[in-house]
Amino acid sequence: MSDFRSIAPDVKLGQGVKLAQFVNLYGCEIGDESKLGTFVEVQKNAKIGKRCKISSHSFICEGVTIEDNVFIGHGVMFTNDIYPRATAADGGLQTEKDWVVEPTLVKKGASIGTNATILARVTIGENAIIGAGAVVTKDVPANTIVAGNPARVMRNVPAPAGNSNE
Repeated sequence: MSDFRSIAPDVKLGQGVKLAQFVNLYGCEIGDESKLGTFVEVQKNAKIGKRCKISSHSFICEGVTIEDNVFIGHGVMFTNDIYPRATAADGGLQTEKDWVVEPTLVKKGASIGTNATILARVTIGENAIIGAGAVVTKDVPANTIVAGNPARVMRNVPAPAGNSNE
């Protein structure tokens, strides 16, 4: 059986990275011990930190930075353009010079549920949880759970078992 992975020569893979079949990686950076599922695409200038899990069918576009220990559920989509268009003012197809990549940041320990959509120019705070199917249109505070369309704060993330605030 052949490999069925498309990994460009400019991809930087950390130690112990696990890649499922049918991944498409180009010009990106994947940190140590991260795991990418089937049909994941990571575009140029995207960065995934250490010990992340990117589930199948997810799309990490240019301009997205994912810090360490982040979970990305199945079919999560990121965007990097606030006003996407197919054509430029002259009517021709747009090229890279016709638009600006807008950044997105997912901070350490965050979790993004299945089928969520993360719009450009958003920061998802440390340990935040994004509910399945949410559409994230603005920054998400650290240690909060958001859900819905548009995503709204539901509550704070519970403290890990065994921790006491007393």
